Amino acid sequence: MKEITFLNPGFFWLFLLLPLAIVWYMWKHKQQAPTLKISSLQGFQTTSSILAKLNPFLFLLRLLALSALILAMARPRTVDISNETKTTKGIDIVMAVDVSGSMLAKDLKPNRMEALKKVASNFVQQRPNDRIGLVVYAAEAYTKTPVTSDKAVVLDAVNSIKYDRVLQDGTGIGMGLTTAINRLKESKAKSKVIILLTDGVNNSGFIEPETAADIAEQYGIKVYTIGIGTNGMAEFPYAIAPNGQFLFRMMQVEIDEKLMRSIARKTGGKYFRATSNSKLIQIYSEINKLETTEIEELKYYDYDEKYRPLVLLAGLLVLVEIGLRNTIFKSFI
Repeated sequence: MKEITFLNPGFFWLFLLLPLAIVWYMWKHKQQAPTLKISSLQGFQTTSSILAKLNPFLFLLRLLALSALILAMARPRTVDISNETKTTKGIDIVMAVDVSGSMLAKDLKPNRMEALKKVASNFVQQRPNDRIGLVVYAAEAYTKTPVTSDKAVVLDAVNSIKYDRVLQDGTGIGMGLTTAINRLKESKAKSKVIILLTDGVNNSGFIEPETAADIAEQYGIKVYTIGIGTNGMAEFPYAIAPNGQFLFRMMQVEIDEKLMRSIARKTGGKYFRATSNSKLIQIYSEINKLETTEIEELKYYDYDEKYRPLVLLAGLLVLVEIGLRNTIFKSFI
């Protein structure tokens, strides 16, 4: 974006001299005007000359020339600023998301899964300089999107999360965590982070969550764990009606918070409990602040000096004033 700036704005104080110059000119012009007192003009032929009336025009040219010089000394210039950002120390993040049937519970609105998708999408958009991947798990786990810097791919993967019974139902926290670790163990990033979200207790899979946490610790991977679900009772799906719609009933919310705290503590992360939509938003916002990426911003300034035309204008005005004074106005000054 270009804008006019002045390198030496202090020269603008010289404009205060212009009113003084005008007062001086008026006083001097009055003093130089010849006067002759006679009793009567009868018998004299009087003529009026337009040149005499235009006499102050020469002083105006001089004032304009002086104004142009003052502006030139203030050094006007336009500046074109271009930015270049460079990620000096990036972060690789894998979001491991529980997609078991219980994620359709309605204690978050409209349900846990849809609430998570919205918040996770905003989180991805706020990490433009990091690589992000997505792992989904139930009783089993698979990589939905490998770690990538293409945010459009990640956002599309997040928005396509759904309960489709491709995976056997259940909650294999160890399976989800291990799959996420596999996506990060070869990473050369400054920081490697897993955001592990679940709404239940580990009841499936052949890898224990504690074992997976030990592996994450060995690879220097930090795990932030999130337990999603309200305290007490919530509407859970328990069957499918003949029309294909889920049937819901009130059931007790059970989250293995002790396990989730243990995983976070062992890997240097932190455990959070999302009991509402607003709380879930706060959690992802806090994780976003905890894991910051070092960015180097380079600014390039391209200056275009504008004082030269003003100097030429001032010189032209002076030449015009001198030329008129010594030609057309010579007999009147």
